[in-house]
Amino acid sequence: MKQPENVYGKNFSLIITFLVMISVTLIVALVVSYNLTSTYVESEFASKKIDVLEETIKPYNDFFLNKIPEITSYQGYLTNASASYYASSVFDNYPFVRRIVFYDIAIGSKTSESKEENKLSIAIQSVYQYHRHHGGVSGSFNTIQMDDEDFTEMANKLNDYIATSDTSRGSTPDEIFRTFYDVKPEKISYLNILRHEDVKIYRDLQNNVQPGVSYKQNMMTFLLDPYALKVRNTHKELYQSVTIKPVVYYPLDNDATNKRTTEVALPGAFSDYKLFFRTNAGYLTAEINRRFMPIAGIVLLIYIFLVVIGYLIYRNLKINLRLFKLQYDFINNFTHEFKTPVSVIKIAGSNLRGDGMLSERQLKHYGKILDEEADKLNELMNKLLSFTQLENKSINIKKEEIDLNDMVKGCIDSFSMKYPDFKLQYKITDVKTIYADPVLLGSVFTNLIENAYKYSHPQKKELFIRITGDKRNNIVFSLIDKGIGIPKSELNNIFNKFYRIENQYNQNGSVGLGLAFCKELVNFMDGEITVNSQVDVGSEFVVTLPYDN
Repeated sequence: MKQPENVYGKNFSLIITFLVMISVTLIVALVVSYNLTSTYVESEFASKKIDVLEETIKPYNDFFLNKIPEITSYQGYLTNASASYYASSVFDNYPFVRRIVFYDIAIGSKTSESKEENKLSIAIQSVYQYHRHHGGVSGSFNTIQMDDEDFTEMANKLNDYIATSDTSRGSTPDEIFRTFYDVKPEKISYLNILRHEDVKIYRDLQNNVQPGVSYKQNMMTFLLDPYALKVRNTHKELYQSVTIKPVVYYPLDNDATNKRTTEVALPGAFSDYKLFFRTNAGYLTAEINRRFMPIAGIVLLIYIFLVVIGYLIYRNLKINLRLFKLQYDFINNFTHEFKTPVSVIKIAGSNLRGDGMLSERQLKHYGKILDEEADKLNELMNKLLSFTQLENKSINIKKEEIDLNDMVKGCIDSFSMKYPDFKLQYKITDVKTIYADPVLLGSVFTNLIENAYKYSHPQKKELFIRITGDKRNNIVFSLIDKGIGIPKSELNNIFNKFYRIENQYNQNGSVGLGLAFCKELVNFMDGEITVNSQVDVGSEFVVTLPYDN
């Protein structure tokens, strides 16, 4: 009986629905993850420029915070020689410093001609300039007048600081920066920082307490070249080029749509300049794709994992449905196999039990019927019992030497009597005997010959048996019929227990144990059984057994 089609159809639809859902989820996940990756890279393009800025201005910050304040350690006693040595160390470590001006300053009390109150006499004694060149440092002596803007500005700030500074406490960092530093575009001027005691001394000079006394002070002006800063592009995956440009620089690009730019201003003495970042749109797209690929790989792995789960569910449903169908067919056919002889026995029994007198001939006829049907039931039960014993390896093999010619001839004679229309032929080559259990070997032959007759067209009830030996000391039995054949899709299933091929010759009268029983018998005898078949041409069953199994 055929299993209803709609049961399997529903299960198949469920799997299709599952696959469609996870496929849609995959596409959505890929699109969302790509958009998120693109947004993240765009955000990094706008924000990571700060990292490049910090790495680029590190030397400048070190110069400003650590190298320049070294001048204070000389406490105003720098000479041309020591200033030259200091300038040489600056040029060696900070390539953006192109020139240094050293002022040797004398500070004394105000002159009698000065009309300004609380003003010191701050004068330049000598000026030295140091230049960078390939051989080291070159110096020159200059005479600079008091109207020098850098010097004048620093002198005025120093006078104001001495006049207003609170000598009861130390100066704050902000007061120190405003007094002793002067930061302008491409230029930094620095005056060595006064100690607490120096401030008191200079205040006395302002008040003319020590007339005629002078003290030394040092001032340096550093002229900087922003283009000598070494750009450190720490994010080459985002920025194709990073250059230093004036703040007022704006590129004139004819193809602006394919360019991505951003900028960040440089600090301090470089405030008139900026870092200018430029990247092609394709370059940024390549970075987005590079970051997206691992994410896409993970998403695809998850998808494959879900597909495998779906396949396993589908296979499990298919196997369960097949098992259900096999069980259903087995119960249905087994019931039919039992029901027919039981019905015949019951009818015969009813006739024997009837009130009418039966003749001796009738009694023998009913007795024969009861005997035949009982044999059918017994044969069916024995087959099931034998199959169970084979699976449990509980059958004892009784080997003996079997004459192959006698065995085959006996089978052919028996089936010729049973099926007069069955044409049977055989040929034995190179072998005569085999050591095996005659009952088990006979069962294999009986089942295969029975199948050949049952599954052949009425006009082609033919079977040819060929027995030969091979080089491995095996005996090969080939049973070739001209039956209906077996579809290729069914060849892997025909030896399964309770499996039946649906066709016009197999509607009733089979429980799907014949070929499964043959395979178990052959395996039990350490042999092998295979089949070659073509639909509407015929089948060849090949049984290979060891000569002495």
